[in-house]
Amino acid sequence: MAYITAGDPSADATLEVMQALEAAGTDIIELGVPFSDPLADGPTIQAASGRALAAGMTLPGVLELVRRFREDSELPVVLFSYLNPIYTMGFAKFRETAAKVGVDGLLILDLPPEEVQGQTEFFDDLNLDPIRLISPTTTPDRMAKVAAGGRGFLYYVSREGVTGEQAELSGSIGSQVAELRKHSPLPIAVGFGISTPEQTALVAQDADAVVVGSAIVRQIAEHGAAPHLGDRVKEFVRPLVLAAKNG
Repeated sequence: MAYITAGDPSADATLEVMQALEAAGTDIIELGVPFSDPLADGPTIQAASGRALAAGMTLPGVLELVRRFREDSELPVVLFSYLNPIYTMGFAKFRETAAKVGVDGLLILDLPPEEVQGQTEFFDDLNLDPIRLISPTTTPDRMAKVAAGGRGFLYYVSREGVTGEQAELSGSIGSQVAELRKHSPLPIAVGFGISTPEQTALVAQDADAVVVGSAIVRQIAEHGAAPHLGDRVKEFVRPLVLAAKNG
């Protein structure tokens, strides 16, 4: 599962990268909606959001990207967003447009379970799966509460803090994933900080999916102005895919 920020460095480049991710064997694309105050993101993805916003990307623009991608692909796409852009666009307009263009799931970083009950219009009757986040500090009782409202898969955050590449992974990923399985039959994806084939293979031993974000976004930052950006991303992502599937 690959994360990229929509609109970084441009809408056309993002579409090229999405197509490259599919060609590399990615199973799900997590498409980030750029936001001016991304509280859960580290420097790499914050910078990507800044570049995307400067290039004019908006939430309607993100949805248009998904529509264009859907002209040639059925690969699942999950939007990774904060609540503010959706609130600004309007809940009803957003959900109807997202469903129409082919968004498969929605991961809202700052919408806690206690607030979801008042926002069921995001998901009801529209095949738009609510993806729930579980953190390392989530207690077993709360795991059950959070997981109960999820569909599609659960996203386990592998460490405290923000996104970003790291040299070593937490030693508690396996035990936390095992605990989470007690509370939900949904597949479990693990993300935050995973950046190398070796780390990907290690996490794949316990998880159903492995999320790589900042490492891919860094490749886009370094090569965004170069010709054949999609080929460069595909070359980088392919070993990660192989490691995840053979882990």
